[in-house]
Amino acid sequence: MAEVKLFGSWYSPISKRVEMALKLKGVEYEFIDEDLRNKSPLLFKYNPIHKKVPVLLHNGKPIAESSVIIEYIDETWEGPSILPKDPYERAMARFSRTIEEKCGVAMWKAFSSPGEEGEKAKEEAAQLLKYLEEEIKGKKFFGGENIGLVDISANFIGYWFGIFQEIAGLELLTKEKYPNLGEWIDGFINHSFVKDYLPPKDKITEVYKASAQHASSDTNQRSNFA
Repeated sequence: MAEVKLFGSWYSPISKRVEMALKLKGVEYEFIDEDLRNKSPLLFKYNPIHKKVPVLLHNGKPIAESSVIIEYIDETWEGPSILPKDPYERAMARFSRTIEEKCGVAMWKAFSSPGEEGEKAKEEAAQLLKYLEEEIKGKKFFGGENIGLVDISANFIGYWFGIFQEIAGLELLTKEKYPNLGEWIDGFINHSFVKDYLPPKDKITEVYKASAQHASSDTNQRSNFA
């Protein structure tokens, strides 16, 4: 039996993407929760360039970068496809994923950055959310009837950012502004497949309130994830 280990963080949406991909494929794995303020020597060993989570260890071989890991999982194990089989649809899914990733970074900056930088981030996030709003229109999930690559990648938008908005008093992503995304969020976070991988809201709130207080010295929590 293949040995699979995942170095991640319990509260990281980016780590959770990989966990969801593994679950979708029915892969058993050992989760190693990293203290991101005191990273382990093993993390440095297996990801010496970026020193970030997540890192997947498959039979002793490390794979870094969440997007690379997810595609590796999709290609390595049998089970429901994460990426579309059709080459054009696959390309569009990858493109939408890059839009989501940019949106996630902008939304995080809107939450954590004060003043002009935060305002610029809000404007950038709003434009990217408009794209995703149109992309999900008329669909149950970005993957169609089933959860796929973009849905997994957009878990930050689906769950974490709602918590951030409450902490910061933002109204960047609302059902009134983005009804299609709002409908997707409801379906996504209440899906039986997703529920198991969403950390408790109160614990997430505690972690990121502390992060917001140290934002000026901690730079950007997302820099720990890739």
